[in-house]
Amino acid sequence: MKVLCLGGSGGMGRYTTKAIVNFEELETITIADLNKDAAEEFANSFDAKVQAIGLDVTDNKKLVEALQNHDVVLNTTGPFFMYGVPILKAAIENNCHYIDICDDWEPTEEMLELDSYAKDAEITAIIGLGASPGITNLMGLVAMEELDSVDTVITGWDLSSVNPAEESSQIGTNAAMIHGIQQMTGKIKIFEDGQLHMIQSLKRININYPGKGIYQANIFGHPEAISFPHHFPKIKNAMNVAHGSKKIDIYIIKIFLWLTEKNIISTDTAANFFHWLETKSNRPSFRDKREVLPAIYGLAHGMKNGNIASVGVTFNTNDLARETSMGEATGHPLALGLKLFLQGKIYKSGVFAPEGGAINAKDFFSAYAELGELDGGLDISRSWEI
Repeated sequence: MKVLCLGGSGGMGRYTTKAIVNFEELETITIADLNKDAAEEFANSFDAKVQAIGLDVTDNKKLVEALQNHDVVLNTTGPFFMYGVPILKAAIENNCHYIDICDDWEPTEEMLELDSYAKDAEITAIIGLGASPGITNLMGLVAMEELDSVDTVITGWDLSSVNPAEESSQIGTNAAMIHGIQQMTGKIKIFEDGQLHMIQSLKRININYPGKGIYQANIFGHPEAISFPHHFPKIKNAMNVAHGSKKIDIYIIKIFLWLTEKNIISTDTAANFFHWLETKSNRPSFRDKREVLPAIYGLAHGMKNGNIASVGVTFNTNDLARETSMGEATGHPLALGLKLFLQGKIYKSGVFAPEGGAINAKDFFSAYAELGELDGGLDISRSWEI
């Protein structure tokens, strides 16, 4: 099996590459990056199974050539609102299975619409298999499965809980920060009262997490709000939220976003500021046991045994093995998606978000534990047990 890692030496992709390099099923791993020198330098740190090529994903001829020479593509090239849809289309057209870490809601809508196209081509495509989306979706799925019926699904994460990726081949403005600016400015799409509609980004809402109480969070533009109602049309509400360990986090973000929206500063300036802020912030640990919302979670509200109920799912903080960088938190789930695919545990044709039925959540979190990320299981908080 030959795998193509688009952006494989970038801030997220390099952690995926490191994680898959010892997969016995892989004959060849090709790191493809716009920065050819950095890709080659990174590839040279592994054995001969790993090679590197320079590739601009906007060069369709070279992209097609690369896809045709591989069986699976792992796509970490962002921002996905620019590159997600064309790369997925190219993968399907060239008979290459596809897994990515797409974290933008706009391309998620278009990519899910390619489902029948992928089915006809007998191609498996998993989109948004990172931390959020990705881990959050599967946590949300676990929470949903605890209930008899589900009304609302919320995925969430702490803006300051994960350390930034320390290494990257990327030159210039950080793509992850560009993504953040895109999803925090202007209008975003959520699923509310059975319909998709646009709201102002960072709208404040209350989150009632079983066993922890009610906390404030801000709605963040993300794929989960699109993918959950796509795969589970009976639910009424779906959204993704973010919160900060300190209120000042949100205030600073809102000020810079306002300056961006008013064209007082450029998107690049704001993105560079957020990257600087991220590297300088004193971040809480995933092990932090303060009574606040978890660092990452899935939350479902609905009915259980005829009663209103809710379930929250997060990592067991006592069992987390160590601190996690953004690159690891995002790149490792992608690697696990490939592992499950190689093991034949992901086999359905079509385009799926993580919760869409192609991935067994138990298989995923078992593989996550084997990777050394956590020694135990999930922390499931059920309202009827409190």
